[in-house]
Amino acid sequence: MRQVVRVIGIDPGLRSTGWGVIESDGNHLVHVANGALQSTATRDLAFRLVELFEGLEEVLAVYRPQEAAVECTFVNKNANSTLKLGQARAVALLAPAKAGLTVDEYAPNLIKKAVVGAGHADKTQVRTMVDVLLPGINIAGADAADALAIAICHAHHGLSARRDRVNVNAGRGRQAAR
Repeated sequence: MRQVVRVIGIDPGLRSTGWGVIESDGNHLVHVANGALQSTATRDLAFRLVELFEGLEEVLAVYRPQEAAVECTFVNKNANSTLKLGQARAVALLAPAKAGLTVDEYAPNLIKKAVVGAGHADKTQVRTMVDVLLPGINIAGADAADALAIAICHAHHGLSARRDRVNVNAGRGRQAAR
């Protein structure tokens, strides 16, 4: 039995956090919305994180996704940048979790492989394939395109993740009944 699932993909970044919402019905994907949240570079870090968090809360309230997916980021240019990106990732994980959504994380190479077919594709190839998979839409920049790619990756991999969660929860229920 197929079920339409609304997914938000989030591409975390301190300056710009991309988001993209799609609906998945098996292999059929439908674009719902996309955009990017900007934080004010002149503000203190804590307030920039609040800006991103409140922006994500608003997106979640308006588009009401059922599941969320966030890109894992492993490496950045320097330690300070990596730390700041990690804090933006925390916001990207926290906002949907606070809204009660299950949040899955995907490595950049897995996202690229799911969308392009090659784990080392460049941003242009990812954007081109997002355009192919979701034809005729207006993508609000590179961060939004990446977020849509994350949502597409989750749509392809999420079914097995949902099955795994159901199986784990069913197993816990049997253990508790013993």
